[in-house]
Amino acid sequence: MIIIGGLRSKVDKYLKKIGPGFITGAADDDPSGVATYSIAGAQFGYSMLWMSLLLIPPMIAIQEMCGRIGLVTGSGLAEVIKKHYPKKLLWFAVMLLFVANVINIGADLGIMASSLQMLFGRGFYFWLVVTAIFMVFLIVFVSYNRYSAYLKWFSLTLLVYVVTAFVIKQNWVEIFSSLIIPRIQFNAGYLMTLIGFMGTTISPYLFFWQASEEVEEEISEKNISDFDQTPKVNKSMVRSMRRDTNVGMVFSSVIAFFIVITTAATLNKNGIIDISTPHMAAQALRPLAGEFAYILFAIGIIGIGLQSIPVLAGSVAYAVSEAMGIKEGLSKKFLEAKGFYLIIGLATFVGVLMNLLGINTMAALYYTAVINGVIAVPLIFIIIKIASDKKIVGEYVTGRGNNLIAWFTFLIMALSVLLMLGSALI
Repeated sequence: MIIIGGLRSKVDKYLKKIGPGFITGAADDDPSGVATYSIAGAQFGYSMLWMSLLLIPPMIAIQEMCGRIGLVTGSGLAEVIKKHYPKKLLWFAVMLLFVANVINIGADLGIMASSLQMLFGRGFYFWLVVTAIFMVFLIVFVSYNRYSAYLKWFSLTLLVYVVTAFVIKQNWVEIFSSLIIPRIQFNAGYLMTLIGFMGTTISPYLFFWQASEEVEEEISEKNISDFDQTPKVNKSMVRSMRRDTNVGMVFSSVIAFFIVITTAATLNKNGIIDISTPHMAAQALRPLAGEFAYILFAIGIIGIGLQSIPVLAGSVAYAVSEAMGIKEGLSKKFLEAKGFYLIIGLATFVGVLMNLLGINTMAALYYTAVINGVIAVPLIFIIIKIASDKKIVGEYVTGRGNNLIAWFTFLIMALSVLLMLGSALI
């Protein structure tokens, strides 16, 4: 009993240390991510597995930069750009984020509505409106401290892919080979999926979200009382932020790995390479759940949607609020930051309207990831410059190793986008 009590105490102590970095990593596996990884596995089998391993260092490096910026400056990413760079650059970054996030919100709301329709019937648009209203209510009226405590757990619904991967007969030799040996195809379809994989893994909304959430953590711990105040930072705090970020990014990549091998072994091996509906994506879980695969898939999508939409809407609200110079913060009540919460409502409303265009839900999720991949390129450039500037982050500039990884990521993503556009034109 003493041993169990001691173990429980250690686990509780560790879980309390899980913060913005883990939530950011977990939110990375949003419905758009699930759709993109599923499409990668269905269309290309195991051949894109190397991406789930290769992207871990870039994810950690870039998100650690964003966390460092928020932790050291006490300001969100947009506020830092506003203070140190021209206004044109600020609004360029904010508008890129707004466009990407609104499309992402719309796609995520769409797949959540489709999942609820699978579970309970009724019309798609009924569930679309109900989901949007519920999400805005949750973000605006439930306190941030209470809600953030649950955010980190929603992603655990995706562990069903881990279980399914071991239920299915897998070719583990081929999996290991595909994990360490890149197999690149120079055609528009492969390159577009490659960009989508990178875009849903290294996503623009996560950049702004983690920087702002590090500030929220500072406020909750009474280190500062509001945004745009310089906190007292020490090396121990930076190390803690890095550990938290590392755990979140590795967790995200592990889930991506298992989604790819599950869909590759179930859908691709059976000739299902075009996932056009949620029902088809759910087929990957049939070996584990049989006829209940749709229920399992729907529950997973709803769970991660509850996690990712507040992150998407929140990161837009942080960026726009900072650009406009209005009060911000999920820890504030509605009357304390009305503009901030109205931006969340607006972004969600525009996301709802996007679904009225009649775009295929799975296609919307996939193309959202591709758009994120394109938009991430200039934002990564800006983040590297900020995190390397002693005038902004002082002695806590990013290390040489992370800098090299981030620059390499920028170049590879930029080159991939150019190759994709060239292949599409040809």
